[in-house]
Amino acid sequence: MIWAALIVVYVVWGSTYLGIRVVVEADIPPFLGMGLRFLFAGGLMLAYLWLRHGRARIRVSRRELRGAATMGLLLLVLGNAMVAVAEQTVPSGLAALIVGAISLWFVLLQVAGGERPPVLTWIGVLIGLGGVAVISLPRGGIEGVEAWGIGVLLFGTVSWAFGSYFSPRLGLPRDALVASAYEMLAGSVMLMVVSAATGEFGDLHVAEVPAKGWLALAYLVVLGSLLGYTAYGYLLANAPLSLIGTYAYVNPVVAVVLGWAILSEPVTSIVLIGGALVVGGVVLVVNGERTGRKKERTEKPADLAPDEALAG
Repeated sequence: MIWAALIVVYVVWGSTYLGIRVVVEADIPPFLGMGLRFLFAGGLMLAYLWLRHGRARIRVSRRELRGAATMGLLLLVLGNAMVAVAEQTVPSGLAALIVGAISLWFVLLQVAGGERPPVLTWIGVLIGLGGVAVISLPRGGIEGVEAWGIGVLLFGTVSWAFGSYFSPRLGLPRDALVASAYEMLAGSVMLMVVSAATGEFGDLHVAEVPAKGWLALAYLVVLGSLLGYTAYGYLLANAPLSLIGTYAYVNPVVAVVLGWAILSEPVTSIVLIGGALVVGGVVLVVNGERTGRKKERTEKPADLAPDEALAG
């Protein structure tokens, strides 16, 4: 199940950058578009769970609801929606490469929490951040890319990393599907409020939105949210963070290829060099984390229980 969920996150989330780009190019405002995405996805999932398993399956406590709302804010409003805002100026492939730096933020958060990553992990962090700098400073060598779009993307990755790192401490519903449904619904409500406050409702002209815009939004609802976000929620509950982080160097490759093949997005030498550094850095980070964990396990005294070895 863990590997099945990883493959879904690898491929489906890699393609969602393309879907988001199509949505914003179709003149669907970013906050409103992502709000509709998570409203439909969360509502459909909650309705399915209720009809299939009864009200008891979806009942949550106030603490669990607060945790889900916090995750909705960090992952969806300040994370995913920022990608949609940025992709008004940043091509989908370039956006995915910058978001790929999320694994580097995971490591820095672990350090802030008192952990000591191995040397290989630090080398990976430095290389990856160098790649982000190469892509960001000259804006990938692509005309029309605004600096504010790069900044919004970096902010979104930090927010997503914070949400993922602190998720075990938020008291989320134990059922990953229920947690995902409430997170998406909470996120959609907040996005709708932001959309109304920024005047996006008046900017949407339904009759003028081309069919591809609505199809892309439907794709984001069904595959990107119902399937992809649920798979990610399952991974957060059942897999180590270092393994989950591997999606960050697969998604950009999928996104760059799709953006080039379908939307004819330019792939400059700066994008290739910076992307290679980001992906290479993330690979080193993941391998360093795995090596460090294996070393810790082999160094524990064999005659002690895990808790006792840790205490010693």
